Amino acid sequence: MSEEGRAPFSHPSLPGEAFTWYKIWGDLSTSSTGRPLFVLHGGPGMGHNYLANLKNLSTQYKIPVVLYDQLGCGKSTHFREKRLDTAFWVPELFIAELDNLLEHLGVAGDYDLLGQSWGGMLGAMFAIRGHKGLKRLIISNSPCSMKLWVESCNEWRKRLPEDIEKALQKHEKDKTYDDPEYKWAVEEFYKRHVCRIYPFPQDLLDTMANVEEDDTVYYTMNGPSEFTVVGSLKTWSIVDEVHKIKVPCLVLNGEWDEGRDRRVVSISRV
Repeated sequence: MSEEGRAPFSHPSLPGEAFTWYKIWGDLSTSSTGRPLFVLHGGPGMGHNYLANLKNLSTQYKIPVVLYDQLGCGKSTHFREKRLDTAFWVPELFIAELDNLLEHLGVAGDYDLLGQSWGGMLGAMFAIRGHKGLKRLIISNSPCSMKLWVESCNEWRKRLPEDIEKALQKHEKDKTYDDPEYKWAVEEFYKRHVCRIYPFPQDLLDTMANVEEDDTVYYTMNGPSEFTVVGSLKTWSIVDEVHKIKVPCLVLNGEWDEGRDRRVVSISRV
């Protein structure tokens, strides 16, 4: 069984009414099911779509699984007029949104989090703040520092065919991020280090379409691509704070992931 809804969200920084879209697989209303797992998508601003297969954890482990679109993307409220407003799009806004969703669904006292990429960064920040209802945390393919993330991506870029890397360098220098050649070169990198299944699965294409339709959050906080990080997160780091995570934490990283293992090792020390 599944159900979807919208959680009203108010925050002092918001210019108007906002809602967070969510979908639940399993039953949150009974204590006979296991602790709910909330899935935090990447980006920021990517949407839940590419993680939709995690709904299968609900039937496999008999737990409720909740996916949601963070503010500014997917089926949640968009604020396109806030594009490039780095004072508005800050991690604290998304922490408050997650807090609100947990309260809205009545599970703020007992839940687990699984965050992928930016979602893992968000989950780690959430845990560092000591939210009492959080019992376990899974961090998947996430950096502990954007500086280290970019260093890792640059290491992978050295292995790209010369024509791809030259195209990336040319358009980064000229800031012509909308040029078809730049988009082609970015996709070639993604085929090697984001998703090695090609053609890309439909769920991932749906996520990419989210950003293509509205890149407000992604461009403002991250930048034009996974490795051209010029947004407000470019100096983000929790290297000196991961010791504050007190709940059991599983760290996942793949052989070909953008953030190579030694670049996420600081998180694994929690």
